[in-house]
Amino acid sequence: MSIGKNKNFFAIYGLLYGATVWGIIWFPYRLLAESNISGVVASFYTYLIVLVIGIFVFSRQWRGMFKQPKTIVWLLLAAGWTNLSYVLAIIDGEVMRVILLFYLSPVWTLLLAHFWLKERAGLKEVMVIIVSLLGAFIMLSDASRPGQLPVPSSQSDWLAVSAGIGFALTNVITRKSAHLSLAAKSFAVWVGVVLLSLFGILFSNQTLSLPSTINPMDWGLLLFIALLLFSSTLLVQYGVTHMTAARASVIFLFELVVAAIAAYFLAGEAMTINAWIGGALIVSAAIYASTISDLG
Repeated sequence: MSIGKNKNFFAIYGLLYGATVWGIIWFPYRLLAESNISGVVASFYTYLIVLVIGIFVFSRQWRGMFKQPKTIVWLLLAAGWTNLSYVLAIIDGEVMRVILLFYLSPVWTLLLAHFWLKERAGLKEVMVIIVSLLGAFIMLSDASRPGQLPVPSSQSDWLAVSAGIGFALTNVITRKSAHLSLAAKSFAVWVGVVLLSLFGILFSNQTLSLPSTINPMDWGLLLFIALLLFSSTLLVQYGVTHMTAARASVIFLFELVVAAIAAYFLAGEAMTINAWIGGALIVSAAIYASTISDLG
């Protein structure tokens, strides 16, 4: 097998691995929630572990993190919120509903790129927005609430939407920050989640569980999640580095397949017909968006 084919194989594997991780990561987080370790506290500990691992793995690069330009702060906040809000949404909400609402992110990316990066939105881009929003409209429609507008109706819905917006903002900031290294971007994500989780703990009614109060089994879960997050970060970054953004975006939709199967067998969740129709429109728009623009 040639070097080029090897890179292509490992790039595809990296993206499929990342999609699988994000399709099942909700389950161990839910197990921790059942042990009274909230999503915010679990996120704090898992990303803190990831950060410590990253310091050792990137021991030569991390010292330079303090010399990064100011854009790293915005990336830290956007990426940190994306990951934290996604975890919080998927712990309490229906798995597929949360993921599909998150996949509205191409809409927000197109809008942000138009108004911030001054990238002109053409007819194709407008069609992506219309189809995505139509999908969300159908998916959020509830026959038991006639006359009410189909908008996010729960905290998990709003968190899922905000995670998608945060992901879009992360994409746009990344496009404006091509000078940032892979290590810098990875640390920005990890530090962002740790700081925002700590902020959430300090300014809410939650308390930070002391390490000594967490039983060994739960520590095992926290370490397991951290290893999944760290490895998926590296493999996904490798994948998107050696593959076009359009193809990478389509491959990463494998997350939906993994999540649907896992939600059915692990949580007994089944999608309604509205969710299937609306989700199909959202996914179709996401695939089409990946073919017309380098959205990351």
